[in-house]
Amino acid sequence: MRVYATVKVEAVAPDPSSHHRLYLFLKSYRDWTQYVIDQIWFEDKTPSMRELHSRFYGLLRSMGFRAHHCHKIERRAKEIVKGVKKNNGSKPVLRKLTARIDYEDYKLDLENKVLKIAMLNNECVVLKLKWYSYINKYLNSDWKLKEILVSFRNNNIWIYLVFEREVVFRKPRTVMGVDINFDNITYTILDMNGRLMSMGTIPFKGLRKALHYKKLAEKLQRRYPRNWRFVKWVRRVRGRWLRRAKNILRDTSHYVAKKIVGIADEHDSVIVLEDLENIKKNNRSKKFNWRIHFWAYRRIQEYIYYKALMKSIPVVFIDPKYTSKKSPIGGKLIFLNYKYVKLPNGFIVTRDIVASWNLALKYLQMKGSRWSMWSPNSPHDEGMKTQPKRGKPMQVSIISKITKK
Repeated sequence: MRVYATVKVEAVAPDPSSHHRLYLFLKSYRDWTQYVIDQIWFEDKTPSMRELHSRFYGLLRSMGFRAHHCHKIERRAKEIVKGVKKNNGSKPVLRKLTARIDYEDYKLDLENKVLKIAMLNNECVVLKLKWYSYINKYLNSDWKLKEILVSFRNNNIWIYLVFEREVVFRKPRTVMGVDINFDNITYTILDMNGRLMSMGTIPFKGLRKALHYKKLAEKLQRRYPRNWRFVKWVRRVRGRWLRRAKNILRDTSHYVAKKIVGIADEHDSVIVLEDLENIKKNNRSKKFNWRIHFWAYRRIQEYIYYKALMKSIPVVFIDPKYTSKKSPIGGKLIFLNYKYVKLPNGFIVTRDIVASWNLALKYLQMKGSRWSMWSPNSPHDEGMKTQPKRGKPMQVSIISKITKK
């Protein structure tokens, strides 16, 4: 299996002339991508790459684009049209100045940290990269540099270096069931015979903090229901609060994902996640729906997935139906309240632990493994102790994008 990592670095043109020429190239790249989109949008069936090539290659070449530029423009236009139509959207209008550059159309000088990019009419521009030491780990290992993305935003040039690596999954010795909740991430680790080895809870405080800022933004909108879009200071304050909420969710999601993958790496586990694809279709109370639409469960799962790929840890998704209502050791659960249940052996645990435990057992049953009952007198009863919170949240890279803050 292949895994990709994208490194974001800032670039500087040596002179204003080069800066402007790059801007014109990106603008032309965007405009002609929009042209291809406009031409194929109203067709009943999205054309194949061969059809796009026969229709637009000659025209794009006559505009000064290189052969690989033409191929990237055609493919990008097809991807956008196909994706938007799948979501029943209206005709897209491109605004961002971004271009995909094939590895044949650029040259990276690692010694001098200089990037040379081919543009229109075989002209080239040389950019100086603001290099960071953490990027070197992708250059000195089995990562391979593929295409790059060049973006022009707020008069700044950004380069996205895409690295590729083949991943061979390790053979797991244990199974780690992970239950994602509003305020915590609960995990349970079993061996391949179903015996309990460890369990714990990682606090997730990001949603509560993010919802606070979302509530402030909504309250401000209610104060100006008609003209909040047109009052500059209202737009600015609302945007600041929503950005803060977004950053909090991103940072805490990275933190808990890194903790989960670190524990799985320590126990040599396969990570079992819940398949929550249809969770938003379950209409419940107004408060629940308000929270769930801001909940970053999919982002947490994506971060866990790609961080696990980096360490060759396998990840599987399982239907979580009835996992919090079924006893993992046989018998019947006694529900003390919404949160706590009593196991048939007398132990009192949370429903989150029961859910993560059953997720791990479901995986073992799917794999056809044998599993036995766990008793409180077994040496594994140390696993009933939750691990204390270690360290502080730290900013790490966002999914498929590795940056330095």
